[in-house]
Amino acid sequence: MSELMLRPAALADLDSLVQLEQLCFQEDRLSRRSFRRFLEQPQDRLIVALQGTELLGYCLVLMHAATRLARIYSIAVSPRARGQGAGEELIRRAEQEVVRAGRIIMRLEVREDNVHAIRLYKRLGYRQFGTYRDYYEDHGNALRFERRILFYAPAPDVPKVPYYPQTTEFSCGPAALMMAMATLDEHQPLTTLEELRIWREATTIFMLSGHGGCGPHGLALAAWHRGFHARAWISKEGPLFKHTVRSIEKKKVLELVHEGFLHDIGQTNIELHHDPLTLTGMEAALQEGCIPIILISTWQLNRSRIPHWVTVCAIDKQFIYLHDPEIDTENGETVADKQYLPIDRRVFEKMSRYGSQHPLQAAVIVGPKRAD
Repeated sequence: MSELMLRPAALADLDSLVQLEQLCFQEDRLSRRSFRRFLEQPQDRLIVALQGTELLGYCLVLMHAATRLARIYSIAVSPRARGQGAGEELIRRAEQEVVRAGRIIMRLEVREDNVHAIRLYKRLGYRQFGTYRDYYEDHGNALRFERRILFYAPAPDVPKVPYYPQTTEFSCGPAALMMAMATLDEHQPLTTLEELRIWREATTIFMLSGHGGCGPHGLALAAWHRGFHARAWISKEGPLFKHTVRSIEKKKVLELVHEGFLHDIGQTNIELHHDPLTLTGMEAALQEGCIPIILISTWQLNRSRIPHWVTVCAIDKQFIYLHDPEIDTENGETVADKQYLPIDRRVFEKMSRYGSQHPLQAAVIVGPKRAD
């Protein structure tokens, strides 16, 4: 097959697009009116593949203005060009287009019995994350796939933050802190033993159900005890996470743990601020060579209202880039999915608050090793 030419579709392609649609699909066809509407939508992308003057394929990508998601709405390749890489070329070109438009994730739906398309999507790095029942006109089901397409490349003069995945469901705080410390000291261990040691030092004892998580006071102390400068920014005074337990006895334990943290902090030079850390303050910390770790609500990531610690690696005009230590391997996530994860600045403002009525904002800024 001679080389394909890929380019944005134009109104002059309308007849050829309709003919290709009729050739490729028996049901769920796009109408001529729909093609015209998509061609006239500036935020969407309709890419065509041609061999000479013959249109052999297209890929239609929709981009909702209010999100950082893109979605392959439809893709078609002429029967005579199938199996020769045209579909893959269209997808890769579509990804390039939407990355330039600042999109982070590409999503798509595919019939559950379309084994060839599913094989292609998996080979290109797409993972299944859901199913739509009764999705097509013939009541067939659709599998939902997605792939992260926007990645951050640290500039040569910006410290690269090493990645460490948490090894337990309750140790995101230690993992986030370890990544921050390892950025500033190459000898900082990134081991499960160190992760558990920090958890034992910094745990609040109780939180929600199961093992307790770590609070900002304990994490700041853990950093200090390992020789690092530390500053904590906490929007509330008093013991944290009391509302997550019902037992009066457990609430009393949380109060005692908090008193202990405050006593220990009083023996150090840790700066304790009872204010939220602003994005401006976060950017300033990074410019000073410090690394912030931030408490977030995971609702914006996975629709779960759980407090979770992440490491802030970089900030630009569009995104805050995070190392998220939690990898959901059961849903096909990999280390690459959680490194330098780009979060829209507006979304991050919502993420960095835990709780609804009186949201908590907490951060620990880890600075270089102290001279003492």
